[in-house]
Amino acid sequence: MSMKKLPKKKRVGKRQFQLQLMVIPAMVFFFIFSYIPVMGLANAFLDYSLTDGFFGHAFAGMKYFKELFSSESFYLAMKNTLGMSFLKFFFTFTSPLLLALIINEVPFKWLKKATQTGSYLPHFLSYVIVATLWIVFLDSKGLINDILMRLHITDMPIEFLADSKYFWWIGVWIDCWQESGWNAIIYLAAIAGINQDIYEAAAVDGAGRLKRITQITLPSIAWTAGVLFVMNCGNLLSGGPVASNFNQSYLLGNAFNYSKSYVIQKFIVDEGLNQLRFSFAAAGNLILSVLSVTLLLTANKISKKVFGKSVF
Repeated sequence: MSMKKLPKKKRVGKRQFQLQLMVIPAMVFFFIFSYIPVMGLANAFLDYSLTDGFFGHAFAGMKYFKELFSSESFYLAMKNTLGMSFLKFFFTFTSPLLLALIINEVPFKWLKKATQTGSYLPHFLSYVIVATLWIVFLDSKGLINDILMRLHITDMPIEFLADSKYFWWIGVWIDCWQESGWNAIIYLAAIAGINQDIYEAAAVDGAGRLKRITQITLPSIAWTAGVLFVMNCGNLLSGGPVASNFNQSYLLGNAFNYSKSYVIQKFIVDEGLNQLRFSFAAAGNLILSVLSVTLLLTANKISKKVFGKSVF
């Protein structure tokens, strides 16, 4: 029986079934790489050893959590992770919004496209390339020091990567430079959906450009900002805009800036892979996961109160 002879509801159902089949590979991917690894968190409560097989590990209870909370390295890593993550969250959340508003107000179409394209190109660079570029830029004889000395802001070159007090701000700047343009695309798409007649009516009533931004643009994209706020909060400690914490700690961290560059992801890798203390590392990762879920639920509740909507 051909599809044309089927009733309308059956035709729609058949099309939907075919479309749903396309989702299966993605579901399999997430099941294998996102859900199955969750079982590894059980190692935080076991004396895990590679030689004991899959089910041969003795129960350790809270042993590794007690050890974790008595570790100075853990507290240093957690302090740096929270400090850097919240600092990055503020700037990486607001900078795409400001960039989108600026791009939207550019009067020339060719300039608007060039600005948008140029701003999101760094997103496609590998972080190894990004780190290498900024190591060169921040060198004592690099571009940044050359500009500062030519403008007489400083008389001597600044050792940016050898002084721990600069590390968090360097991380914030690199993340804003790399991701703002890409994240601004979402806001630009939301702005493009606003009825232009509203802007024209506001202009006729004498509303200036700043007034139109604050009274029309921002309220119209508030829910978009709310969704991104919730999603970014969920990834605050482990992914999203701050997934670069480990990359920056690993690639830009050194003995001189250790007190500010050592983060919890680096701590987990050092203990789990370098020291082969799998259960100890799993305990640290479990704490990080619990904090991430707590932040996600809190952000969703805030979104419900502020915007009257929530993601879930």
